[in-house]
Amino acid sequence: MNEITQSFSEHEQLPLRTYAEKAYLDYSMYVVLDRALPHIGDGLKPVQRRIIYAMSELGLSSASKHKKSARTVGDVLGKFHPHGDSACYEAMVLMAQPFSYRYPLIDGQGNFGSPDDPKSFAAMRYTESRMSPYAKTLLAEVGLGTVDWAPNFDGTLKEPTLLPARLPNILLNGSTGIAVGMATDIPPHNLREVVSACIRLLDEPKASVAELCEHVLAPDFPTDAEIITSREDILKMYETGHGSIKMRAVWEKEGPDIVVTALPHQVSPAKVLEQIAAQMQAKKLPMVEDLRDESDHENPTRLLIVPRSNRVDIQQLLNHLFATTDLERNYRVNMNIIGNAGKPQVLDLRSLLKQWLKFRLDTVTRRLEFRLDQVVDRLHILDGLLIAFLNIDEVIHIIRTEDKPKPVLMSHFQITGTQAEAILELKLRNLARLEEMKIRGEQAELEEEREYLETTLGSKQRMKTLVKNELLEDSKKYGDDRRSLLNEREAAQALKEEDLVPSEPCTVVLSKSGWVRLGKGHEIDATTINYKAGDEYQHAARGRSNQQAVFLDSSGRAYSLPAHSLPSARGLGEPLTSRFSPGEGSQFLYAITGESQQKLVLASSFGYGFVTETTNLYSKMKAGKAMISLPGDSTPVEPAIIASADADTLVCVTSDGYLLAFPLSDLPELSKGKGNKLINIPPKRLKAGEEFMLGMVAVAENQEVLVWAGQRYLRIGKKDLEHFRGDRAKRGHKLPRGFQRVTRIEIARD
Repeated sequence: MNEITQSFSEHEQLPLRTYAEKAYLDYSMYVVLDRALPHIGDGLKPVQRRIIYAMSELGLSSASKHKKSARTVGDVLGKFHPHGDSACYEAMVLMAQPFSYRYPLIDGQGNFGSPDDPKSFAAMRYTESRMSPYAKTLLAEVGLGTVDWAPNFDGTLKEPTLLPARLPNILLNGSTGIAVGMATDIPPHNLREVVSACIRLLDEPKASVAELCEHVLAPDFPTDAEIITSREDILKMYETGHGSIKMRAVWEKEGPDIVVTALPHQVSPAKVLEQIAAQMQAKKLPMVEDLRDESDHENPTRLLIVPRSNRVDIQQLLNHLFATTDLERNYRVNMNIIGNAGKPQVLDLRSLLKQWLKFRLDTVTRRLEFRLDQVVDRLHILDGLLIAFLNIDEVIHIIRTEDKPKPVLMSHFQITGTQAEAILELKLRNLARLEEMKIRGEQAELEEEREYLETTLGSKQRMKTLVKNELLEDSKKYGDDRRSLLNEREAAQALKEEDLVPSEPCTVVLSKSGWVRLGKGHEIDATTINYKAGDEYQHAARGRSNQQAVFLDSSGRAYSLPAHSLPSARGLGEPLTSRFSPGEGSQFLYAITGESQQKLVLASSFGYGFVTETTNLYSKMKAGKAMISLPGDSTPVEPAIIASADADTLVCVTSDGYLLAFPLSDLPELSKGKGNKLINIPPKRLKAGEEFMLGMVAVAENQEVLVWAGQRYLRIGKKDLEHFRGDRAKRGHKLPRGFQRVTRIEIARD
């Protein structure tokens, strides 16, 4: 027991909180700095850098033969990156895909995926690869003293901590990554534009972001789709380092058909077709008749959309497709990178280019200093060799007679150990007389080069000019025209559901038990169609199939759904309770259809009401929407549709035969509520349930009203209606004898 206690006491003891905090912080820093975020210098993450460096070590330049990708991945994992082979190979494939990288770093041979499915690439044992010509800009100066070296994971090899990029690859190919607590989304750019901005910044160090944006117009994705983001938004994005870019597919008209020739970055043609087809199957895209993918080798992207007829508004249809499919796509921009200081930071365009130019100037300085050291060392050796040639007989005598000729040579000719070693390593063939002339010629060349290097290193302006010339040289060699065209446009808006459904006349039929169905046309007589046993006609509304069907229940709540979604009137329909959740004891009383801006009067049987728009009755909630505040135990009265702008009079009638006509303008327009009193009914009779408001209609000057009492009706024309006119909230006048037990009121139809 004591031995166990002693073994535990020998270990370090930490509070769990301290240990967990340190462990998570270490993990976070690893993910941020060594996995997810690119460095501003070469624009690469560690795994990408190691792949490129391993390929250079294997001799896989753009001029060499392709080698199996598995060979490269094996070297990367075995020497520099001890992680999963599939993740490493996927990173390698991404750098070889011309539809993913603006300037691919790897030249792949075999199946490296397609725009339809970027992850459909073949296994690494099948594909072959080598570096692309552009990758030379990252590696050309690796062996010239330009980079720091660090031991690999097992300490047996050295690897570069950064690659000495000759171009700002961080902007040219962009990068995406998710770290801990932060992410990066840098879009690709055009090489010529970025180089032009770098040169502007070298010439004018105080140039603003707006001035640099005269060169860098916008991101340049590896696709011919167009960027539609406004110039102001793009400028703001470059000024802040974050924002978004919106891309839209390019299309052209070919006869009556629409042909999509370019898709936004990383959008799959198959997915776009699937999205459009899903809308067609759901009958939400009646304007499209057919859809085909005619892409081939000559036309990598060719999607054919066939409109239903020549009457289809092509632009309206495309705007809807842009808004509802990946034909238009938004790309987040967050220029979060590891800067020269080794810390992650979000940079604006000017700061990013300024930091990269500092990295480049430092790299070129190290390259020139490294070369200068080589030149000075070689000149030193040449001086020693020249002394040897001028005194060749003495040198040979010393070497032949002395056991240790090196110190003797050093003391006799006043030369250094390095020079003496170089003399001793001379081959006999190099003792020819011509060799002296070669040494003097090489000395002259190296002296000239030393003078150039020292002059350049001593002048900031010469350094800038050198960097500028190298940028222009690479721009000429690797640059190309912009691919993503710039066309500022408004973001697309999807069509409303009613605009997508065929507009056909229909009749919504509601039964007493709350069953509903939809009949085609307005000629259907809802009172004569079949109902299930024990059920009967309750109400009907005429409208169009692309409108909303609204239902009003006995508690004053409104419910709505698309009319075209209702079951056909050929059957018995379905209960509304399967679509909605009305309150206990509530009964569906009325159906309403019409344009969303159509006005109507809602009222209670106690004689209170208001004007509202049909759109106010729309609700996506299963429990509906409270519309009419019902005083006492009143119930809603059948709504009065204001069918035209000429309808200026509201006619109300009570169950006891009192009829009142007054101007509609006297009523308030509300979104919901109780409203104002329409017609006066004695409170005692209301409470006792002896009298209530039975109905109402909104009529125009030339319309007549029919008041029904059982099977008889009274026609009230314009002149007769004058007798019943009065102020709102008055009692009105009694109808003639025989029509005082009113059963309903309606507008006469010619």
